[in-house]
Amino acid sequence: MLSIFELATILLTLSAILGWINRKYLPTPHMIGLLLMSVFASLILLAIDLALPDKHLFEELTGGLRRIDFADVVMNGMLAFLLFAGSLHVDLAKLRSRATAVAVLAVFGTLLSTVIVGGAIWQAGRLIDLQLPLAWAFVFGALISPTDPVAVMGTLKNVDVPASLEVEMQGESLFNDGVGVVLYTILLLFATGNGEHMSASSIGELLLLEMGGSLVLGVVTGYVGYRAMRAIDDYPVEVLITIALVMSTYALAQRLHMSGPLAVVAAGLLIGHRAPQDAMSERTQSYVFSLWTLIDEILNSVLFLLIGLEVLLLDFDPRALLLAAIAIPIVLGARLTAVGVPALLWRSSKLFSLRNVPFLTWAGVRGGISVALALSIPDDPAKSTILVATYVIVLFSIIVQGSTLAMVARRTIATDAPVG
Repeated sequence: MLSIFELATILLTLSAILGWINRKYLPTPHMIGLLLMSVFASLILLAIDLALPDKHLFEELTGGLRRIDFADVVMNGMLAFLLFAGSLHVDLAKLRSRATAVAVLAVFGTLLSTVIVGGAIWQAGRLIDLQLPLAWAFVFGALISPTDPVAVMGTLKNVDVPASLEVEMQGESLFNDGVGVVLYTILLLFATGNGEHMSASSIGELLLLEMGGSLVLGVVTGYVGYRAMRAIDDYPVEVLITIALVMSTYALAQRLHMSGPLAVVAAGLLIGHRAPQDAMSERTQSYVFSLWTLIDEILNSVLFLLIGLEVLLLDFDPRALLLAAIAIPIVLGARLTAVGVPALLWRSSKLFSLRNVPFLTWAGVRGGISVALALSIPDDPAKSTILVATYVIVLFSIIVQGSTLAMVARRTIATDAPVG
């Protein structure tokens, strides 16, 4: 049996090798190339295993992968660092100017998409004789509706869009992730039969605590970190403060039953905005931002590799695959509605541009967070169906939407209109 150290060695080595191959020989962006190659390698291994069923050639590898709790690794490990790294580089002044648009897309858009996807996927399951209970269909809607901040920011690195539209997309993906996790948590309670006694007021209190309380917590811990960095000029200690800030904020949020992602985003935005002004010297800024850029790149590489290798662990039922194929246009249609309705409602203002709706629809990339949430579902007959559908949509989203987003941007973005 492979040890944890050996598994980590294999993952990092594969990330380095496949990254080198992609950079040297392939025209694809780094993250998309890694995902493509890892999926392709996984499919080859599956084909060999099917051709030689008695050999069990890759039993040790699949056994090692099963020991990796993907949901725990992402939600309680990588996510905190990736969200902080992403929010650290967001221009807070520009984000403030688009705050209303970000709030509308992150909250209203995610809620609307959850309802549309849940209802449509439930009906689609009935049509193909795959009974997915309505409560579980809404759980699927909640985990697949938020755009993934890691995938979105990785994709935006290869797309030329106006700065204000880019910051709006970054803000939406950072905040709707937290909204989606909260919705998923509440809907999961109802799907498992534990939310029957929850009233509308208790749900409202939970939403307020999870979202509002998390943002307050992140601002408080971020300010403490900022003041600590301002009191000294020692780059090793200040780098250590940022790492401790991420881990302590996320851990504290979980202990207080708040949203760790939202708390870390708030802390990262505050540090990224205030610390360079008067808390960090140029040398410290160089080290801090370089470190978090490297953390972002390394963890992204490992995450996308893991997403590809998870193919080895899926149980592909033909009807679940059919539902997954049907779910792709459903999710795209829900995303179109989620960004199109606000554009129609505010069409007389400068908040949104109808011309940018196709781009924002196609830019709604899903990623590892959706897979992690699907994997964290308790044992239930609906889990395997939801997991397969989630996985297929994530692959389509990253590979197809991510690789063609630049072309869509050139053809659809309004350069002389409001950017929403």
